[in-house]
Amino acid sequence: MGEDFLVDENWLAAHRTDPAVVLIDTRPAAEYWQGHLNGARHFDPFPFHCYDTGPKGLAEFIAQSEWIFSALGISDDQSLVFYENNSGSRATRGAWLAEYLGHPRAAILDGGLGAMRQPSLTTEAPRYRPQRFEARPRPELVATAANIMEWREDAGHPLLDVRSEAEYYGEQVRAKRGGAIPGARLREWQLNNDAQGHFLSPAQLREAFGALGLRPEQDVVAYCQGGYRAAHAFYALRLAGFSQVRNYLGSWGEWGNRDDLPIVTPRRRV
Repeated sequence: MGEDFLVDENWLAAHRTDPAVVLIDTRPAAEYWQGHLNGARHFDPFPFHCYDTGPKGLAEFIAQSEWIFSALGISDDQSLVFYENNSGSRATRGAWLAEYLGHPRAAILDGGLGAMRQPSLTTEAPRYRPQRFEARPRPELVATAANIMEWREDAGHPLLDVRSEAEYYGEQVRAKRGGAIPGARLREWQLNNDAQGHFLSPAQLREAFGALGLRPEQDVVAYCQGGYRAAHAFYALRLAGFSQVRNYLGSWGEWGNRDDLPIVTPRRRV
């Protein structure tokens, strides 16, 4: 799949008998057991946070993720397709995680189950063998708190805050402190989807990010609360033609809880 990280229902239908294509349902467990695509393995990435992006915290996160992928029976010779009910933050977090761990073929079902005309669902779980998955982390896909502090005055590393307006303006506080990282530009992640739950077109996304002053040659860092919504922005920026994008994995869950890191409380325009 290479850089073709979005697949649709037609692609899925053409590859459903390919044993090297592995579907991963990232919805909550209750939804998975109510009905999922035949053969889909279950992995909800939402419970697995990393609020310490120092060397020790990242090493622990990688080891935990490596164990999970091993339990899922994932190997490098497979093509992974992550899905949920739409193009959401769970499926994109799963795909981003696979890429970060060094898996060569990770994609997202654009629009998810909601975009399929007549999805054939089952309540039977597939049988597969766990196997050793060895992570080969790609540091260029992640940003740490130390990176952001180092790049604060560097225009080549702009910050994109993809949380809600209430979080950005400090009205909804989800950490010890509320507000935003200094210099961050706001664009809520859900604005990158259309009304049907698909990603917007590359042209639409290029226009939207360009309006924020972001340029494709920059090394953009997206953040949210825990690196999930930021994973969605990671792929939206990729679609828009940005070749270097990072997910600040710790996001506000780390930044807002550390007194040694600077914050601002932006004001709404009247």
